[in-house]
Amino acid sequence: MLAASRTRILERLHDDDLVLDVGGGASPFPRADWVLDLMDYEQRGLYGAPPDPGRERFGPDTWVRRDMCAREPWPFADRQFDFAICSHTLEDVRDPIAVCDELTRVAKAGYIEVPSRLEEQSYGFQGPWTGWGHHHWLVDLVGDELVFVFKHHVLHNRESDRFPPGFRDSLSPEQRVLCLWWEGSFRYREQVFLDAPSLDAYLADFVAAHQAAPAPAPPRGALGAWLAGRRR
Repeated sequence: MLAASRTRILERLHDDDLVLDVGGGASPFPRADWVLDLMDYEQRGLYGAPPDPGRERFGPDTWVRRDMCAREPWPFADRQFDFAICSHTLEDVRDPIAVCDELTRVAKAGYIEVPSRLEEQSYGFQGPWTGWGHHHWLVDLVGDELVFVFKHHVLHNRESDRFPPGFRDSLSPEQRVLCLWWEGSFRYREQVFLDAPSLDAYLADFVAAHQAAPAPAPPRGALGAWLAGRRR
């Protein structure tokens, strides 16, 4: 998660606010009162900072281990949480639409962070492929609407569909992510391409539009993400 976003979350929360971290098992947000994740409580922090029980508001009794994409509702009441965090999770799961359904049901407000297409369409930073090998989705943010596109394998081997090796290293942390701050609800959908030319244009036009031009600075005081020129 962006350091600035972490600070902003802590500044906006009151001590009695109830906070849920969705998918944060590998690096749970210490201020969260509850965590929902596929990992066990004892595995927390596997990819992040070592557990610090003295700072963690959640505990084994408020750690819910489950498949967040299962068809059953999450074991929480409607609007139970004042704030929900979902950072670098939606791009990993098989059904981000179902996760968004439950996020907007159980929480009154929240913060979402996902990799930007500038990062996810960059080649070679993890291995000889495009983006992160375990991610399933490309994500756009249009206003307050998250748009998910299945990450087709064609972009791994077509130079037109990816940024060249080293491009990701030129991006700032803010350019590598999309951030959505939401109150009440937000919009989300999956975009499906039914013909190859439309998919080809979606992938290649983004690269062509961003490869040569320098990325603009984000608007001051922006609440969401900025897509033109832009990542955990």
